[in-house]
Amino acid sequence: MDRMSALDASFFYAESENTPMHVGSVAVFEGPAPTYGDVVRLILGKLPKVPRYRQRVRPVPMQLGRPLWVDDPHFQILYHVRHTAVPRPGSDEQLRNLAGRVLGQRLDMAKPLWELWLVEGLADDRWALISKVHHCMVDGVAGTDLMQLMFDLDPEATHEPVKDWTPRRSPTSLEVMAGSVSDSVTNPLQQLASAPGIGSPVRAVKGLASSGRTLAQTVPSLAKQVITPTARSLNGPIGPHRRWAWTEGKFEEFKAVRTAFGGTVNDVVLTAITGGFRDLLEGRGELSSEKLVVRSMVPVSVRRENQKGSLNNQVSAVFVDLPVGLSNPLDRLASVRAQMDEYKKTMSAVDANSIIAMGDFVAPTLLSMGVRAGMQAGQMWCQAVTTNVPGPRVPLYVLGKRMRSATAYVPIAGGTRCSIGIFSYLNTMTFGINADFDGYPDVDVLSGGIRRGIEQLLALAAKKQEGVQAEAATETATAPAGPATKAPAKASPAKKSTTAAAR
Repeated sequence: MDRMSALDASFFYAESENTPMHVGSVAVFEGPAPTYGDVVRLILGKLPKVPRYRQRVRPVPMQLGRPLWVDDPHFQILYHVRHTAVPRPGSDEQLRNLAGRVLGQRLDMAKPLWELWLVEGLADDRWALISKVHHCMVDGVAGTDLMQLMFDLDPEATHEPVKDWTPRRSPTSLEVMAGSVSDSVTNPLQQLASAPGIGSPVRAVKGLASSGRTLAQTVPSLAKQVITPTARSLNGPIGPHRRWAWTEGKFEEFKAVRTAFGGTVNDVVLTAITGGFRDLLEGRGELSSEKLVVRSMVPVSVRRENQKGSLNNQVSAVFVDLPVGLSNPLDRLASVRAQMDEYKKTMSAVDANSIIAMGDFVAPTLLSMGVRAGMQAGQMWCQAVTTNVPGPRVPLYVLGKRMRSATAYVPIAGGTRCSIGIFSYLNTMTFGINADFDGYPDVDVLSGGIRRGIEQLLALAAKKQEGVQAEAATETATAPAGPATKAPAKASPAKKSTTAAAR
């Protein structure tokens, strides 16, 4: 039986009426659009590579074990692949509104947890695909690998024919219960036995003690965050409806800022987002202090190189205080960079995979309660989720049509009313902003503020570059002349003959 990991189960348990827990994307392509039948046949030909897409979740009675993945005997591809259109010529705003409605709706938890929507009617003969996959099934980084399902690197690529599929027999209730009891006993023992560096109780204690010392190093930073004022108005109850907006930036822009002021591209991205939240709060009249921050959870992938393509979640998280109270963009960049540098030291010292795997020791009922309690705690601790998913740097094609852009959708939960999914493709980074409908009537101020934050940093980088060039020009102009060179003396006849002889 294929049982969910503890982390995957936590996303499943987090699902509620007002909290859809799927990730998604909107990809726009050059036209003309393929037919609906062609898209269906393409997906059917690829599904054997990802069996999970034909499986549904089967909870264990009384939560005596984590949920199982079982084949859906009633799987129907036409339910999961949908077809719609916007009035021609459809604008980006119409596509955003449509995508917001589609992505804001819950998946049917009794069926395989994914949907794909073919959207026609966009201006300039474009079309789009809106995809939804539940977070318990795949994380953002694995989702990038899953593009191989339907995306090609070659526009002339050929595709496999559709093959017959027979669902596997579902386990009986007795088998499910027996397997859950067995797993609850044997799995923790297997975890301990296979843990790297932990081959005996003594080494186990030493390993836990080492992790404890490393985690203790983060206590001062956590204590500092406790007393740091946050933008509390960004937290609150979440309703069933969503607002969705997006903006973008070019890699050259982020690299120019990084080259001028140091840090990483991700530091620059987070600083631009800080500028967006500053504009938002300034518009609301809530910039009360220079110390004010917007605390963002930043998921960190701990997927190893040999785990690419696996359909489960391999993520940890850090909490970054976005310094919205600072008026100077460079001060904001320095603050973000210092925090991320510190987290890198901590994360490199802690085996994040082992920490995540500790969830396998938690009883499923307590795990469910713990997830929901943690989400409630997030209402006071975290004001946003910001996740950066690296995408392909080469062109992708679907049925011979080139993808022009892709924007990520990240769920919101636990009183954190806004998430920002950053997705990179070719030379562009897109920022997909998912926000509670009632909590963010001004979501366009946030998206516009992110773009303005990029432009502010870029202008400062250009100004610094101009200063460096001007200083170099001044140094060249004022450099003292070197010693005068004397004209070479005329060679004597003897020397001339010697030279001639040498030739």
